[in-house]
Amino acid sequence: MPRPPRTAPPSKGPAPTVAPAAPLPAGAPFTWRSESDEPSPARLHPVDDRLSADTALKRVRRGEFLLYSGDFHNAKQLLGALGRRLERASNARTPLEAFRAERRARQLEHETLSRIVVSLDRDYRLALSRAPDVALACRQVWGEPETEFTVVPLKQLLGMLGAAEWRRKGLSVPGLTGLIHPHYGVYLPTRTDYVELLLSLPTLKGPRVFDIGTGTGVLSFILLQRGASSVQATDIDSRAVACARENAERLGLRKSFQVTEGDLFPEGKADLVVCNPPWIPEPPKNRVDRAVFDEDNQFLRRFLEGLPDALTPGGEGLLILSDLAVLLGLRPQGWLQEQFARCGLTVKWSRSTAARHSKSKDTSDPLHMARSRELTTLYCLTRTAG
Repeated sequence: MPRPPRTAPPSKGPAPTVAPAAPLPAGAPFTWRSESDEPSPARLHPVDDRLSADTALKRVRRGEFLLYSGDFHNAKQLLGALGRRLERASNARTPLEAFRAERRARQLEHETLSRIVVSLDRDYRLALSRAPDVALACRQVWGEPETEFTVVPLKQLLGMLGAAEWRRKGLSVPGLTGLIHPHYGVYLPTRTDYVELLLSLPTLKGPRVFDIGTGTGVLSFILLQRGASSVQATDIDSRAVACARENAERLGLRKSFQVTEGDLFPEGKADLVVCNPPWIPEPPKNRVDRAVFDEDNQFLRRFLEGLPDALTPGGEGLLILSDLAVLLGLRPQGWLQEQFARCGLTVKWSRSTAARHSKSKDTSDPLHMARSRELTTLYCLTRTAG
């Protein structure tokens, strides 16, 4: 299943540990936290360091949620051992079959590993020995605790810890003066093909810009540093809105950058509209997936339909899109050009670049056949005359 790249967070040495919290008492109420909107477990089954991976796998396959108490590092090792026991063999004959098989495997991995859960107390302390301090990471994502205890899949919590370190350290992006500080659940701009395409534009002087689906805000900030007078950005995810707003403040761009939570276009018209939409026309499985997956091309269709009315006379739209969906057989060749014509748009020019991300070179990747040929294209669109 294609998904945002998982780059290891910056190293800062061993994380400081804190005293373990008291374990969750049997039957005590708790707040359940899941990115996939899974219902709160009806029952939690306490386990500890004596649990073997083989036994754990049998129990989670029966539908049990295993509440781990014991050693933090042993719990992480259990997750790794469970993951290695999940079969990923595929005899796919086409890229589409490989995609379907990989997505099923990712879903199985999520459903299996998410049943190893841990509890946190009112101060967001883990009920595990040798556990790191996770309180800041939890508050950044969830805010203050709602009840005395919180229960969360350990795999999700580890992802939150990695994201908190990226947020603390910051990320350098080609062409941007300053660092981007991504938040948990917001697409991490480690894949820079689309950024480098935007850098091929001549220096801007004065245009008003809309950035649709801004994420961290990185495209907005590059355009502002290259001469745009103002950017109005939107995103449907509240975390992305908070992330982009914080990054604008850090970069000294607060006065020229506004971001609102909303679907597609803000009010008014712009001289330049930029959008790097989700590129795989399949249903997202969770909140994080929405940066990559766009069921039945709904977001892309509506963006193209609304673009002509969002442009000032002579204005231009910049669409940045990978062709991986075409290579996988999820979107027919020529479909995008048909949509341009249907929506009254003309391609003024386009520029493409070959994929250089790590998976395009990984021959062990089930989707390597498609990813090695992937192109990302920047389309400059204008309203069709007449």
